Formats: sequence, structure tokens, C-alpha cells
Amino acid sequence: MALTAVEEHPYHHLIDPLSDDGRLKFFNLHKLNDSRYVKLPLSIRVLLEAAIRNCDGFYVTEEDVQNILDWEKQQASTEVPFLPARVLLQDFTGIPAMVDLAAMRDAVAKHGVDPRLVNPKCHTDLIVDHCLQKDYSKCAIQNAPNPGGGEGATRPPPSKPVPRRGSHCGGQRGPCSKTACNEPPSSTSAGRPHAPVQQIENTPLLCPFHLKPVSEGETSVKNQEMELSRNKERLQFFKWCSKAFKNVNVVPPDVGAVHQVNLEYLSRVIQIGGGLIYPDSVLGTDSHTTMINGLGILGWGVGGIESEAVMLGQPVSLSLPPVVGCKLVGSINPLSTSIDVVLGITKHLRQAAIAGKFVEFFGPGVSQLSAPDRTTIANMCPEYNATVSFFPVDRVTIQHFKKTHFSQEKLELLESYLKAVKLFRNYEDPAEDPRYSEVIEIDLSSMVPHVSGPKRPQDRVAVCGMKEGFQSCLDEKLGPRGFHISKDKQGVRVPFLHAGQEYHLGHGSVVIAAVISCTNNCNPSVMLTAGLLAKKAAEAGLRVKPYIRTSLAPGSGMATHYLNAGGVLPYFSRLGFEVIGYGCATCVGNTAPLPESVVDAIKQGDLVACGVLSGNRHFEGRLCDCIRANYLASPPLVVAYAIAGTVGIDFEKEPLGLDCDGRDLYLRDIWPSREEVQRTEEDAVISSVFKDLKARMAKGNTFWSNIECPESAVFPWDAKSTYIRSPSFFGKLSKEVPPLQSIDEAHALLFLGDKVTTDHISPAGSIARVSAAAKYLLSKRLTPREFNSYGSRRGNDAVMTRGTFASIKLQNRLVGKAGPKTLHVPSGQTLDVFEAAERYQRDGVALIILAGKDYGSGSSRDWVAKGPYLMGVRAVIAESFERLHKKQLVGVGILPLRFAPEQNADTLQLAGTERFSVSLPQRLAPGQQLDVKTSDGKNFVVTAELDNELDVIFLQHGGLLRYVARTML
Repeated sequence: MALTAVEEHPYHHLIDPLSDDGRLKFFNLHKLNDSRYVKLPLSIRVLLEAAIRNCDGFYVTEEDVQNILDWEKQQASTEVPFLPARVLLQDFTGIPAMVDLAAMRDAVAKHGVDPRLVNPKCHTDLIVDHCLQKDYSKCAIQNAPNPGGGEGATRPPPSKPVPRRGSHCGGQRGPCSKTACNEPPSSTSAGRPHAPVQQIENTPLLCPFHLKPVSEGETSVKNQEMELSRNKERLQFFKWCSKAFKNVNVVPPDVGAVHQVNLEYLSRVIQIGGGLIYPDSVLGTDSHTTMINGLGILGWGVGGIESEAVMLGQPVSLSLPPVVGCKLVGSINPLSTSIDVVLGITKHLRQAAIAGKFVEFFGPGVSQLSAPDRTTIANMCPEYNATVSFFPVDRVTIQHFKKTHFSQEKLELLESYLKAVKLFRNYEDPAEDPRYSEVIEIDLSSMVPHVSGPKRPQDRVAVCGMKEGFQSCLDEKLGPRGFHISKDKQGVRVPFLHAGQEYHLGHGSVVIAAVISCTNNCNPSVMLTAGLLAKKAAEAGLRVKPYIRTSLAPGSGMATHYLNAGGVLPYFSRLGFEVIGYGCATCVGNTAPLPESVVDAIKQGDLVACGVLSGNRHFEGRLCDCIRANYLASPPLVVAYAIAGTVGIDFEKEPLGLDCDGRDLYLRDIWPSREEVQRTEEDAVISSVFKDLKARMAKGNTFWSNIECPESAVFPWDAKSTYIRSPSFFGKLSKEVPPLQSIDEAHALLFLGDKVTTDHISPAGSIARVSAAAKYLLSKRLTPREFNSYGSRRGNDAVMTRGTFASIKLQNRLVGKAGPKTLHVPSGQTLDVFEAAERYQRDGVALIILAGKDYGSGSSRDWVAKGPYLMGVRAVIAESFERLHKKQLVGVGILPLRFAPEQNADTLQLAGTERFSVSLPQRLAPGQQLDVKTSDGKNFVVTAELDNELDVIFLQHGGLLRYVARTML
């Protein structure tokens, strides 16, 4: 909203200047003079501000504003609109939306309207991150001294790397690039299966088919070349979009994953537009969108159709959500890592009934969580079924942004605005606590660190009780936990010589210690904790006994990068934890043999020797057949147990060893504080990550600049393209809104049962060779190996319409067996669903769909409503609809009709072969009852599932796209 129109705004009296110069203004919600505002959860305050700012009397009304303000009474029972500050798209879900906008430009241009007027009304970021495939990679020979041990392993790995079956350099037909290798594929390797290649970094780069070296600098370039070749049409279209449309920002390939770019580069916390400052908020088509809530930015994931509607200026509709206040109290256990805390909070919230609710964190314990901790917790929303997990901005958030792309001026503006509208929190001040629907209190001190073992990963033991826990394992009978060691043998100590020095082993002695940063241990704070612990231990004079097989296997080169940036990598090395490479090692039993003297001592005393590792698997005998007890632990605890040399230690009461002055040194003396870890993470790691992101942006822009694209205002569609095609949503678009036409003598395209999901309606996987989509692609002279998937061809309506109802699991009662087939009633033939719909359309016959309960349940897809619309479906008659899918149907112009209570197709004895007529009045009302007549004389009543006047308008126009286009004619 521009300031020039504020006088017409119903809440213009709330606008105040933020600074003395009056350059920026904002809606000062305190001027509502309503005590309810300061009692609202801060996440609801964001919804309220958006509703007030966007109140236009059409999409957002004053009644909506009052409903949000009255949140305590209206929650869970009232629908409210929300217009976010921006939309976030990844390329797979973004391409249909951008294709529709390009087609809309064609449609308005035919009526003499400047096509450049067609642009997203909401700022849109599109990240091209789903294109890149690893055609050239770093391969390594897997030839560990102790291979095997993994699940399902029936033979040792091959002694040399073997290419995947049928693969070529770059995965393309034809010869390899000359710069890689020129030899033809070996005929002896084309027809036999091979074991998978072990991928390890820091080894020679090889052409994936011929195994000839490729230089380090050439690899990234070659992958980009393959990406450009494979996705040329899509990338050229995206490049055109970035130039042709306003409010569209395209982040080019090879920059980063969508959620990471959102966190590191696109997050703003506040937005400035039209002279107004307001909160940042986002709806995204990526499942990790909720991570942004950890930075005080409200956002969640939606489907492609919903995001497209928001781009076109339509708010998303949501039930005013209950907000669960998650109060964090207590101090985090000094030995607990960030992963312990994140998983502990996740476990508590999973046990609560919070599905579909907002979670908002408060309480003094929140200040102990770093910004990365908060984003990790927010990312776990799917684990406990919350819509968002919101962390309001506080001083910790501000400190985080100081290390990113925020200038000091931006930070001062941000803090000033958030404090002015009370969106800034002091978690230590309970007077600021809002009211919540309910409160869940979590004591952070209760989240004590655990290890898992000694034989199974599901058997967890608190570190504080580890000494007693291991003792009980010695006592127990032989089984999942017990070793059944007699009392008289439990104290045995076996001497042995190693490198000319005598040592002793006993039950519980650690002989393998492996720090691995794969899976959930890739959190920088966890690895940094281990590194800082190693630093303090080394500086204090502690050492790991030389016979213990130590190793450091980072999950990727990025882990080594931030350990090096944090200055801790040399101290890992001083304790014996050398970087051994990048890939699966100790977890799958790939560890170097133990010294013979150690093995002999273990056998001599029949000892229960131990391995400690920070991976995710550790079954008995996997590490080494002479190691009977294996424990999973966090990386810093692996270092601690390695220094102690035994798992039979009480860290609270017993010292790790002696310092340089001969004094007892306890684990608490060298364990790094959370403040120290967070400071290192913010100062060294995060700033380094942002520098790397800027470098990748520059590199990506260079690659991006080499892509040629047209300069025209309308897109020059290529009739030969099988990826990008102008859809027919705007056919016969007139300036006048046509009168609503009744549905006369329609046939049922499908007769479906309960729980028809979006997977049934619009499959997202591979394209079957006998499908209607396959026939189309074959007609374009493509081979089956070039079909790709439905997901990659979302920009081609011809493919996606043919893929509608193409699921092999579809249960259509008109044919009696599973599959993408239906009965063409006039001819009696069983055809592909698309072929039947095509024949009906050619004959001018309207179509409906009959269904049972929960029609359209499941994840949102772009084509679940678009596909049926292009097939000619006018209405869906069902017992009930999934709420989101019902909105999608209305959004494309399909009328959702609900059977009367206690009625369905079976009670009405419908066969599905009748003709159906639905009489529609000229002025249709939301929730209106309508009469349905069948060709065999049946009559029944259905309800039009239209929630408001806006739904009626969209239906009359033939969908949202046609409505928006007409507003420009």
C-alpha cells in the first residue's frame, strides 16, 4: 500500500512516523487503544498487523481485523485472511506459477492491454535449487581393512569403484566430453549389476562412467554444463522471468538449497515498501520454510496453487489458530549439546496434542538458545505436527544478524520498529508474557545427555548413570544388554605392551573412539563443542592413550571448513583425532585393525572392551569382532571417553586425568560453556558461512549470465518444447463476466470412494511407459529414458493433464479394478482417464466426479485442481472435502458439491453411468442448496461448498486466473 492512498484506508489514523524525519511510517497498533492487543501472542500480532495494513474491504475486511483482535474468543472457529510479505518458491513448484503468469500476459495482450502490467502483486523469490545432478563427482576405492558389518551385506565391497549400471558421463546418450575422456563405453560392463560406489571427498575426481580423472577446477564447471544442457528450456524461462516480471527475484542455480538461502540471504525481519515499514513474513513451497520462525519471521509451507494465489494478490485463508505457549525454564545441563536440547523439546511437544496449532516460545530459558538452535527447533514442526514454532526477536537474534548481511543502520531500524509495535521480546521479563491457549512448561535442566548402548541404539543411558549402567550390563544375563560376567572376573586388569610402554585393559576400556559428523551431529555447535573440548584438554596436558583407535570423519568438507574456521582442528589432531576422509567409516564397520597387543589382551582377559562413536548405528560386533560393547555418544562425549580411556567413569566424581601440574582435572573443568560455543559459532562459523554464500552468489551469477533468454514482454513459446508450454486457462477470455451456466446432462468421469488423495489425483513420480502422458511424449519423438518425471514437467499442461488421475492405485468403481482407467459410458469402452475426458470434450459433454469422504486429502499439488479443470470437469460431488483442496477447486472454477447428511452415492443407489444435471441460479450464494437430477429419474439435494462471496466471484469468473486477467481488461 502506497502512502498516497492512506486517506482512503479504514485504519489510516493508526499510521505514525517511525523517525523524526518522517521518511518511514508504520501502522501503530497501540493507537487502537485496545487492551486486547498486548495480550495477543506475538505471532498473532503479526497476523493482525498484516490484516490492518491490507484491509481493503474485499480480500480483508474490518470484521477480519476485529476477529483477529478478539483472538482469545475466536480461535479455532473463525477463518481469517493472511497476506504475507513475500512468497518463496523452489523451481519445481515455481515453474507452473510463472508459466501461468506468462500465459496471462498473452491473454491480456490479445485485448490490447500492455502485458507488462501483469506481475506478481506479492514479492516472490524463486530459488533454482532442484536442477543440479551430480554427473561428475569425487569417487574413491573402498578397500577398508575390516569391510562389512552393515545391514544386508552378503559380500565385501569391490576392490575398485564400479559405475552404476548403464550410466554415461553426464548421464546423457552419446560420448563423454573430450576434456574428460574419449573412450567408448566398455561392452563388458553394460549388462551386469554393480555394488554402489563409496563417495568420499578429497580423492581424485573421476568421470562416473570411464573412471578417468577430471581436474578439481573442471568438475564444478562440468556439472554446470550438464545442468544447463539438461534444463536449458526451464533455465531460459526462469531467466526471462527474472527480467520480464517485477517483484520476482530469481536466485540462480549452484547457490544453495532453498531453505538455506531463505535463512542466510532472503530473511529481512522487517520489510519496507511504499514508505511503510512492516514485519517480514513468508509462505513457501519448501517443507523447510518453518525454519524461518526461529529468526522471528512468521512463515509456513503451502502448496503451489496457494502460493500462486498469494502471488496474484489473494490472501491465504486459515482458521485463526490456537497458540500453545512453550515456556522454557531452568538452565541447560552443562554437558548437554544443542542436539540434546532440540530432540528433548521435540519429544515433549510430540507428546502434546498440538496438531495444526501455532507454538510460541517464551520464558527465561529461551535466551540460552542460539539462533541456529531456534531454527533447528522450528524446522522440527512436522515431527510434532505444529504449523509453526515461533521465536520472537530478542537480543540473541540481533546479535546473530550482526554476523550476517545486516548493516548497523538496518539493525537499529529493525529494533526500533519491533519495539514500537511490541514484537521485540525480553524473555527474562514475565510482564511481557502474552496470553496463550495453553502453556506447556519444559525444564531445560531435565534434558541430561545420554548415550546409547551397549548393543542396540534404542537402549539409552544417562551419562550421569553410565558407570552404574555399564556395571549392570556386566551383571545381567547374556542378552540385548547383558554380558553375564561373573563377579570374580569383573575386576580383572590385563597388562600389555604398546610402542614399548605398558598399559592395562579392563572391562569397559575404550579401544575405539570415532567422531563422526553425519546425520544429526552435523550441527555446527555440537562439533564445535567437541573441538573446543579437545582444545582445552590438549592445552591442559591431557592426552588420549596411543593404543585407542581414534578418528575424525566429517560428513562433508563444510564440517572441516567450520572446524578450521573455529580454530579447533589442530587440537583434534593433537589428541589423535585426525581427519580420515569424508564418507561412512566406523559406523559401517570400516575401521583399521586394532593393535595385535590390544586384541591379545582383550582375548586373554575375555574383556568387554568398548567402542564409542558419534554415528547412528553400532550393532554388536560391527566395529570389530573383539569389541563387545559399543556406545553412541555426542562428539564431545566421544572425546571425553577417549581421554578417560573407559566408559566406567562417573564424570562428576572422578577426574579425567592429571593436568600439567599434576592436579586432578575433571570434565567440568574443560567442558566449554554454551556461551563460549555460541560465541565461536557466531564469530567464526556463521560469518564464514555468509562469506561463502556471497562467493557462491557471485559464481552463480557468472553462470547465470551465460544463459541467453528473450527480451520480449511476452514469452516466445516454442511449439516443440516438452517442458514449457502455454496452458489453455485463458481460452475465449472475454471482458464481460459470463452468466453462471447450469450443468446439464453431465457424465461422471470417475466414480470414486473415500480418501481419494492428491497422489491419486496428480501423481508426482515417474511417467509410466503405457500412460497417456507417455504416448504424448513418444509422439514428440522422445524415448522412455527421456520421459523424466511429472514433477520436472510441471510447466507443460499437456503432460500434466494427461497425468491427472494416472495413479496405478486409483480405485474407480466404473471399471472395478485399480488403475488409471475409466468407462466411456456412451461407447462402453474402457479408456485412459484422459482419453475418455478428451472424447467427452470433443462431443461437448460436461463432466462431474462422484466421490466419498475426504476427497483431496494429502499434500498440496499444483495440478490436483488444474488437471481436472482442463479435462472439462465442472463439479465434484462428494461426502466431504479436504478443506485446502476445496479451496483449490474453487480457485480454478470447479464447483465442490457436498451430499446431504446421511446421504452418499450408495444410499442414493447411484451407478455412475447416469447423466447428471445441476440447476444453478444466476446469483449463487455461499452454502446454497442445489437440486441434482439424474437421467433415470432420481432427485437429491447437495450443498455448494462455497465459504464466502469471494468464492462465488471466483467461480463465476471461471477461476482466480481468469478473474485477475479480467481486472486488467
